[in-house]
Order: sequence, then structure tokens, then C-alpha cells
Amino acid sequence: MSSALPPERPPGRPTYRVRRSRPAWLDPGAQTVVDPRPREPSPHDGEPPRPGEPPRPRRRGRRPTPRGVLRLMRWVALALVAWVALSGLLFLFSAQVRQDRVDGATKDALTSAGVPIVSPATVLLLGSDQRVKGTREPGAQTSGPSRSDSIQLLRVGGGHSAKLAIPRDTVVPIPGHGVNKINAAYAFGGTALAVRTVRDYLGIDIDHVIVVDFARFPQLIDAMGGIDYSGGCVVSRINGGYRNGGYTLRLRSGTTHIDGKQALALSRTRENLCNPRENDLTRARRQQKVLSAMRAQVLSVRGFFHWPMVAWRAPATITSDMGAAGLSGLIATIATSGNAPVRVLKPTGTVTLPDGGAGLTVSAPARQRQVQRFLES
Repeated sequence: MSSALPPERPPGRPTYRVRRSRPAWLDPGAQTVVDPRPREPSPHDGEPPRPGEPPRPRRRGRRPTPRGVLRLMRWVALALVAWVALSGLLFLFSAQVRQDRVDGATKDALTSAGVPIVSPATVLLLGSDQRVKGTREPGAQTSGPSRSDSIQLLRVGGGHSAKLAIPRDTVVPIPGHGVNKINAAYAFGGTALAVRTVRDYLGIDIDHVIVVDFARFPQLIDAMGGIDYSGGCVVSRINGGYRNGGYTLRLRSGTTHIDGKQALALSRTRENLCNPRENDLTRARRQQKVLSAMRAQVLSVRGFFHWPMVAWRAPATITSDMGAAGLSGLIATIATSGNAPVRVLKPTGTVTLPDGGAGLTVSAPARQRQVQRFLES
């Protein structure tokens, strides 16, 4: 008994060939099947192109419509907002979990002020640095309270943006401890005495204080993917250099991408073998370059993808009188207030201390002029 044959195709009708989804070279045994179903007639069947008429173009894939582009843009915007929200939540949670508040004496030395968003506020930024035990670096502090390695005032909020760095070797009166270098106040009485010393010496109220732990500084730099530092040649031996169990830093002149360990060594550098004439003022300016490079990295496109990691690490690096909300407002204000140039409290003389060390002095008129410029910026 013979099987029924499919009906013959009407003349002029094309044959539909159906293949499997796999390529023929992957399946040599695949057979071409002829679809016996008739196709609806078309008025153009069998008609050659008309004279002067270009050949009919082959149908291409669908082009993106304006509606599709808008839909894609909405998804991208939603992803960006979610990324920023995630970073903010991680910062708030980390600040709450690792909350290190200052003591009552420090709060008493500060002026009660709100978050520096609308009205200007003065913030004292201190860098605390403790050298490793066993180092042979001259003058390294390895036991007891460490001195403040960096002292800077920030004036932000209400359209203001100013920075004033105070050299650590500036000789000032320290309440209850006579005359000494200003960085000794932190070792004598902690954050509270450091606030009182700076406040009385400059004659301005300090609203908030932030203490940066330099020991945790490298982790924060690495979390943001490193920074691009621009400056001259630097060769320095930190903690005595490699030979004494420390670290030797070597940077070429120009722009260099550095990691957290290099950034910490750069901020600590006091004696630069590339330029022995550098002094404490050069060191203060170098530290400001590091802070500016950090700000530029966080606000860059590359740094944007590191925001959650930076948000989680940042609270572990600082101690402040402000809570999570206050720190968030301060960071937002600094990020949107522009990168103001750093003024350094320039010394007008030198003095020899009772222990034989040399210190820097600033005359009262020069100090008042520089403070006035800082407040009016």
C-alpha cells in the first residue's frame, strides 16, 4: 500500500525549506524538508523588477525605536540611583556599627552647631599617626599617645569653602602645658586639648572635629581604587626604610597612580632625598595634594564604581563628634562646594625650644590676617 503524496505546488510558488536550528556542518545527517503547505498568493509573484526601479532591499533587523531608547535610559537611571542609595545605606550602617564618638571634654570645647549644609561651619581635621614598634626612625613616636601628624581647618557650608593648614612644628601656648609645638597638644590631652589649643591660638570657634587614623588610611585609599598623585620626585625612608623594617618610597616627577601604602608614606614624608631643602610647609602642601587626589578619585567615573566599598570603609577610618547623618551632610557639602585651594599658616620666624628642637613662630598680625582670609573665603 503506497503512502499518499503531498499535492503538487502550483506553478510559480517558491519552495519553503525548513532546517533544524543547528548548523548543517554540525549535523551532517540533517535533511531538508519541503513544506507542502500552500502559500497565499502575492501580486508580485513572478514579476520582474520594473524598469528603473531599484532592487527591493532585503529586510533587516528592527531598528531601536525612540520608545525603546527611553526605556533603556530609564533602566540606566534607575541603576545609578540604586547604586548611590546602596552606597549611602552602607555608609550609614557602617557609621552606626563602628561609631566612635569623642568624649565629653571634647564636646565641651566645641561650639554647638548643626550640620554644615546651609550655614558655614568650621571643622578641625586631625591626623593621628602611631609608628610601628621597633623602628629606628629618628623622632618616631612608638609608645604613649601619638602627636597629631596633620592639622587642618575646613570652612564649609552656606556657599563657603576654605582650607587652612597649620604646620605641626608651629610653636603655640598649650593650656596647662606651657609653650610647645602645636602637635604636642594631642599627645598631652587628646582631642579635647587639641581643639582648645587651636581655638585659643587662632581665636575662632570650632564647630566639629574629625580625627583620621593614619593606620587605617591605606585601606580607604585601596577601597577607592588608588589615587592619581601629581608632584615632584619623592624618595623617602619611612620608619627607617627597608633596612630598619620600614618602607622606602620612590615616586617619579609627574602624575603617578599610587595605592594606599604609598599614599600613607607620601603623607608621612618629612625628609625628601630628591629635594633636601623641603620643610614642614612642603609636607603640609603634599598632604593637601593627597586629600585633593582622594576627592578627585571619588568624584570620577572610575571612582563611582567604588562608592559602596568607600562608603563602608570611611567610617572605620575616622572618629568624630558627628553621627552618621552629620558626616553624610558634611561629605555632601565638601563634594559640592568645589576644590578650594589650601592656605598654609605661614611662619614669620623660628625659635629654639628648651629641649633643643627648632620650632616655627607666626606673629600676631600675620596670624590675624590669615585667619580673616580663611573666614571670609
